[in-house]
Amino acid sequence: MTENTIKPQNAERPTRPVSYSKTESIHILRYQDINGAGRLYGGTLLGWIDEIGAMTAIRHCGGMVTTASIDNLEFKRGAYLNELVVLVAKITYVGNSSMEIRVDTYVEDLNGFRNPINRAYLTYVCIGDDGKPARIPYDIEFENEGERAENESAKLRRENRKFRKKEGF
Repeated sequence: MTENTIKPQNAERPTRPVSYSKTESIHILRYQDINGAGRLYGGTLLGWIDEIGAMTAIRHCGGMVTTASIDNLEFKRGAYLNELVVLVAKITYVGNSSMEIRVDTYVEDLNGFRNPINRAYLTYVCIGDDGKPARIPYDIEFENEGERAENESAKLRRENRKFRKKEGF
């Protein structure tokens, strides 16, 4: 842990920093990724988002996970043939057996500038050898105030998910 690391309150278990599990992937759009309107299939992007989110969750908890929910999937702009699509995933919240992962998607131009096209928040549940939810062995460690603020927002999203589940939608 570095001098500037901000440790979560009531840390009962060892921590891993957000940077430990941060994951990035790059795809070049090919014909099979493009729909009839000439844009990236939303379903293809959703698959990539879920995959990188799961990889990030697995890296953090050191075990298997399953997708529990996808929140706030917002398509901001299209992506087209031969464009580079970059996905960046990082952990924002750790509960007892669930964790939230934020996935940002960009189109990267030839100069390396990234234009955002999508943001999604996904919840994963750590799964034990018995196939049931298991306690995540590591809490989250914040390395800057931005990560702490993202965690506070994640707690609000978690409460909203609980409310929607209770209300049946």
